[in-house]
Amino acid sequence: RGQYGHVVLRVEPLEAGEGFCFESKIVGGAIPNEYIPSIESGIKEAMERGICAGYPVVDIKATLLDGSYHEVDSSDMAFKIAASIAFKECCKTAKPILMEPVMRVEVVTPDEYTGDVIGDLNSRRGRIDEMDIRSGARIITAHVPLSEMFGYATDLRSMTKGRASYTMQFAYYDAVPNSISERLVFASQEK
Repeated sequence: RGQYGHVVLRVEPLEAGEGFCFESKIVGGAIPNEYIPSIESGIKEAMERGICAGYPVVDIKATLLDGSYHEVDSSDMAFKIAASIAFKECCKTAKPILMEPVMRVEVVTPDEYTGDVIGDLNSRRGRIDEMDIRSGARIITAHVPLSEMFGYATDLRSMTKGRASYTMQFAYYDAVPNSISERLVFASQEK
């Protein structure tokens, strides 16, 4: 017995944080209702495995538009695989982008190290938002990608002779620059 499953999907982005939405517009029995949950499951698995460098896909609406089945050769597994393949094909033509977490970083440093701290944050792809003076110390607030913050505590101690401190918390997700994205995708394909 063969495996036969045929699905036609439309995939579109949702607003950030909306998650996953699945809708079936199948009418007239083109695909029996018993296979619809398998199609949704195949899409979810493909989202978890990802399209770009193995990172998961988020905030997507998938609409099942059409398809066909075979009385003997169709199965839940066939439709799950067909949906997964269709989802990957849709996403590849949509030019997906990688997103990275960006952190809100607040550095408290003596005034004489301000230039060094700002220069270091800029070298980490950081964006300085504001500077303030509080109790004789300079407060620098910036947004920096999390991937650039590894080892920051050691570097900050070294450049300020242990006199500065920082806090960091998640702020938002932002697109990874093309040069870095291409490198990540290339590295994942070599594995």
